[in-house]
Amino acid sequence: MNPNKSLLLIPLIAIFFSINSSASYFPSEASWEIAVPEDEGVSSQRIDKLLDLSFSDNATQSVVVIKNGKIISERYAEDYDKNSHGTSWSMAKSYYAALIGISIDKGEILSLDDKVSDYLDYFNDERSAITLRDLLDMSSGLEFPSHEHEKMFFQSDHLKYAKSVGVEKDAGIKFEYNNVNSMLLGDILIKATGKRADVLFEERILQPLGINDYKLWKDENGNVMTYCCVDMSARDYSKLGLLFSRNGMWNEEQIISKEFVDETFQVVWDITPQRWTTLKRAYSLHWWVSKYDDESKIFNTSGKFGQFTFVDRENDVIVTRITKYDQQDFGDTQKWGIMKYLRWAGVENAISIGRMLLDSGSIEAGSDITSPVTNENGASKEFYQNYGEIIDAIADLSRD
Repeated sequence: MNPNKSLLLIPLIAIFFSINSSASYFPSEASWEIAVPEDEGVSSQRIDKLLDLSFSDNATQSVVVIKNGKIISERYAEDYDKNSHGTSWSMAKSYYAALIGISIDKGEILSLDDKVSDYLDYFNDERSAITLRDLLDMSSGLEFPSHEHEKMFFQSDHLKYAKSVGVEKDAGIKFEYNNVNSMLLGDILIKATGKRADVLFEERILQPLGINDYKLWKDENGNVMTYCCVDMSARDYSKLGLLFSRNGMWNEEQIISKEFVDETFQVVWDITPQRWTTLKRAYSLHWWVSKYDDESKIFNTSGKFGQFTFVDRENDVIVTRITKYDQQDFGDTQKWGIMKYLRWAGVENAISIGRMLLDSGSIEAGSDITSPVTNENGASKEFYQNYGEIIDAIADLSRD
């Protein structure tokens, strides 16, 4: 070899091993390395801009920024810290969808293109053409009311509600964000594996990632709410984001196959209906896509009141933002009590009345009602208004 070429290779090799070394870091169960942003190639000023935008909304509880697996910044609202729980709302959809991928990896489920009726005998009717992919891509064609089946949240038996929903249109032709699609995942997983979704989540994802402080909510009948409601800290939500950023790998263990992560991190529905933002967004396998261009590809989990984990896989950047939440210490199973009479009041009315009753002391959380609850001070406003700027600020973290 030409000696001059050898000399040129030395710095290239050094750069390769430096990048590879950074990408190989994973937090342990007990600790997470804190790094100076500039040491990971990120400007502190750009991080400050992102955090200031995020905290312009008083609903923000926590923001954690990860680069190369290390925390390069985090900020918490007053009275909250790194151990404070948030509740995920629909961010949970992305987690339970990952269990479908793991079951495919293990041969318990053959393919995303399997018919749902292969696993759920009650789909051997007008729903028989619907596939697992249709459920995960939100294109099942199941009945789609204006409340997107959020009324299911106020039932004592969410699975019974989901089983009763019929067909409205052919599968695979239209994106409709339908909570029933996600609730059915738990029943599919039971049929495929013999285990409940919360047990699978613990065994196959949470334990390998060293996440041990959490709640996985169930309805009054013990059905896992696979369309919502996982409580944990912003740091732990970020671990789930890091798992996807690292192609499903955690330390030396392949938790989810890279093939399934690749399948997830693409664009299926390239334009979704506008919801609280005019920013063009897309969707794939229970993940949202907030940016997909030559500059960066930012995928995210998303919760009803402004809970997000953003993942820029190409640049190994994760940003988690959760909203203010009163951590619940009285179990992980819903109990509605007198609130059950609000289930037909309409979703927004039920939320407003429930908040009023809790704030006034007419009902007490933990005795009269047990459920994840986001109070008005944890419902996003400015974060939604600034959403486009926030996505640009996340992309800016990786710009030269």
